[in-house]
Amino acid sequence: MPSHAADLARRLARNAEAVCRHYLSNGHREGRYWLVGDVSNTRGRSLFVRLSGPDHGKGAAGKWTDAATGEHGDLLDLIALSRGLDRLRDTLAEARSFLALPPGPVPRRDRVPAPRGSPESARRLYAMSRPIAGTLGESYLRGRGILSTAVGEPLRFHPRCYYRPDDDSPTETWPALIAAVTDLGGKITGAHRTWLDRSGQDKAPIASPRRAMGHLLGHGVRFGVADDVMAAGEGIETMLSLRTILPVLPMVAALSANHLAALFFPPTVRRLYVARDRDPAGDAAMASLHHRATAAGIETLGLSPNLDDFNEDLRRLGIEDFRVSVRWQLVPQDVVRFMTSNMTVTG
Repeated sequence: MPSHAADLARRLARNAEAVCRHYLSNGHREGRYWLVGDVSNTRGRSLFVRLSGPDHGKGAAGKWTDAATGEHGDLLDLIALSRGLDRLRDTLAEARSFLALPPGPVPRRDRVPAPRGSPESARRLYAMSRPIAGTLGESYLRGRGILSTAVGEPLRFHPRCYYRPDDDSPTETWPALIAAVTDLGGKITGAHRTWLDRSGQDKAPIASPRRAMGHLLGHGVRFGVADDVMAAGEGIETMLSLRTILPVLPMVAALSANHLAALFFPPTVRRLYVARDRDPAGDAAMASLHHRATAAGIETLGLSPNLDDFNEDLRRLGIEDFRVSVRWQLVPQDVVRFMTSNMTVTG
């Protein structure tokens, strides 16, 4: 957090009850906490804000948690969510106004809004999102049989990500799993959004719960840094499912069959496993990628699910049978090198 933002957060925390009375007026104080229904100021007791405590660390004043959704943060986060502010600059201005402070630095005039769907817009969305641990995003993945993700992986969570069915429809907000799309050098070129229902148990009940933005061709959502062996596939949940049993094998999710077929190869890779979906598009992507990889001197091996995809295998077969079904498709030395006998991935 920038120093001026951290200073505002501390000032707000020292006036936590006044902040709550202003932005969460339908709540009430009970002991050291302010209780209300949610960040939208609904009546109830799900969200609680600590009104007193140290400036930082465990038990700090101003920290809040919504027990129903898993959302949490400081009072700057609360102001942003309660007012629907998606830019840090606007949130800081609102906080200064509440604290009766003079305006902050004049923003640079060359800082223009990023075009919708651009790489810069994707980078800003990812930066605004929070770590996935303890959020609805983690709950959603657990419901898909993906029990944990490793520290440093490209997944984050946004509690109120914008969604528009089309250009003529009003904007909605839904919780969303956010994944960074990166090039071979690790630069973010895009982002993938999976909008979730408010329980975190399924995708949101909207027409297009999955969408990508930015520059995607050749790039992907990367899990680990590729060396001589890696795996590639279409979907994020497909690759995360494989990662439950192959936690140290570098992987990339290309996000679609067409993008999988056009994936760029790291210069160090000598063997590529392609996790295909059981459909004509998956077969075509596998054939195209195999042709391109072979021409580049890369050995290509297919990984096929028993059912429609690897996440369905994980959920319906169970992790032990899933492990057995994948094991026989690997080169023996890769079984020793990459396959774990543990039930979960540790971060």
